[in-house]
Amino acid sequence: MNEYELKVYEEVEEWKRKLMRRSGMMNRLSKKAQGKINGWIPEKVHEVMTESIKAMVKATLFGSQATTIKDQARGLTLAERDELAPRKIAAYQKTAVVEGAGTGAGGILLGLADFPLLLTIKMKFLFEAASVYGFNTKEYEERLFILQVFQLAFSSNEIRRTTLSDIENWESRKHDLVEMDWRKFQQEYRDYIDLAKLFQLVPGIGAIVGAYANNNLLKQLGETAMNAYRLRLLQKSPEL
Repeated sequence: MNEYELKVYEEVEEWKRKLMRRSGMMNRLSKKAQGKINGWIPEKVHEVMTESIKAMVKATLFGSQATTIKDQARGLTLAERDELAPRKIAAYQKTAVVEGAGTGAGGILLGLADFPLLLTIKMKFLFEAASVYGFNTKEYEERLFILQVFQLAFSSNEIRRTTLSDIENWESRKHDLVEMDWRKFQQEYRDYIDLAKLFQLVPGIGAIVGAYANNNLLKQLGETAMNAYRLRLLQKSPEL
């Protein structure tokens, strides 16, 4: 492992420690409350929501695959990829901020459009991140990995631990993860963003809240994606 890889290894280890820290009291209380609310929702509604989000995500994955520039980082070192990735994150943050401000300013009707629009921005970014770090998203397992990264960024402590474990041991576990648990995927994502996005529907402050929330959500997704892909590249190092 060269000097730069050693630096990255230490950064990834620190990221993992931060990721595994227990959530704050507000987040735990929010998760508990959302768990009760989910228990009140009829099973049929859960099934419809799961199928809707599954269809939405799969359509987004297809569109992102078609529009992502392939081999854009061919021949780049890890250090050069790490310079390119933050520029991608910043660009998608700007897009998400504009989207959040626009839908937030439009009240409830436009606020409802925020969910699929923001989801599309996030998925498109993840395809770009995969390309930057040299992974071929034409392969099914790489698209599945993208969903694991997404879930790692937006989930509760318990799910985060199991997802990180899957990512850390991807080469040995990827063949067992034939399909996403879409029920868990959609419920964890909704529970994670509901509180932040709820205030986006409030007249007068929706645009500010939408822009702020979207900026932070893309920042978190960017950090998660960068470190997940760096972790995989480091595992390929013969000296690790």
